[in-house]
Amino acid sequence: MINCNLKNKIINGDSIKELKKIPDESFDLIFADPPYNLQLRNQLVRPDRSKVNAVNDKWDQFESFTTYDNFTLNWLTQCKRVLKKNGSIWVIGSYHNIFRVGAIIQDLGFWILNDVVWNKSNPMPNFRGTRFTNAHETLIWASKNENSKYTFNYQSLKCLNDDLQMRSTWNLPICSGKERLKNNGKKIHSTQKPEALLHRILLASSNKNDLVLDPFLGSGTTAVVSKKLARFFHGIEKDKKYFEAAKKRIKNAKPIEDDYLDTLQNNRSKQRIPFGSLVEMGVIKPGTEIYDQKKKFNAKIMVDGSIKYQQSEGSIHKVAAKILGAESCNGWTYWHYLSGSILRPIDELRQRLRSNN
Repeated sequence: MINCNLKNKIINGDSIKELKKIPDESFDLIFADPPYNLQLRNQLVRPDRSKVNAVNDKWDQFESFTTYDNFTLNWLTQCKRVLKKNGSIWVIGSYHNIFRVGAIIQDLGFWILNDVVWNKSNPMPNFRGTRFTNAHETLIWASKNENSKYTFNYQSLKCLNDDLQMRSTWNLPICSGKERLKNNGKKIHSTQKPEALLHRILLASSNKNDLVLDPFLGSGTTAVVSKKLARFFHGIEKDKKYFEAAKKRIKNAKPIEDDYLDTLQNNRSKQRIPFGSLVEMGVIKPGTEIYDQKKKFNAKIMVDGSIKYQQSEGSIHKVAAKILGAESCNGWTYWHYLSGSILRPIDELRQRLRSNN
């Protein structure tokens, strides 16, 4: 049950103070883009002596590492409290802060699932030529604890990646062009994240109608993508200028039509039904013959859910694999039964039993 006081609202206020007002276990997912504490000491200039518009805002400046660590501990403590028991959190950072944040995440009892490298396809150059070009940021993905049954839409991410398992290195461009918020030609927010990054995160670790929190909303990317993907959002932003820009941007964002929001269901989220259950429940009877798709091979079903083909007996998977001379085989799609005069895969019987349950 979603708290209506939180749903699709953004607040102009201090993150830690506002988080303390939120009831326990309110959110399904949290995305946090906290200050990086970049520790920039000198003004950055290009070879032509023009100034680089880098991150030098007051909100990113802390007196010491201890001050930053205390700040991080405070907001992460509140985030853990308001995260549901099966929820997860994403935190993004640079080499300046992500290792300190990661240690505190573990100290608080979160369970790190992955670190993901966002490889920027169009990074800002290193103008001084004194270091490698800083071309990536790191994201930490963690569940509330080790036993959390967190959301991971594996099949959707695999489909997004041309039927290959999604890896922990993501090649995406930085925010630019029309997507970048500007005022009189100047960036409104120095670290605005691209919508593509949040699209992937929300698709991976949340579902339709989940409630998503961003405690450092900035220019509003998390809320905008949540709105487009039919997730509910709640954001907190301290800076009035960013807050107003985010509010306008969210208002102008258009949700994706409901007809196009369906995603692939994970196999692990489906109810597990052994073939023997079909026999126990009378869906298919012992002695029934089942066949391969070409009706070249046939086997008979035994009372314990095993099947027998000539001298071979065992599970629907084991016998099918032996016939094919393969290490393994999905018996649910290999074996068929006769419905009248039509051969149908036995998996249809399993789906029917799932629907009835």
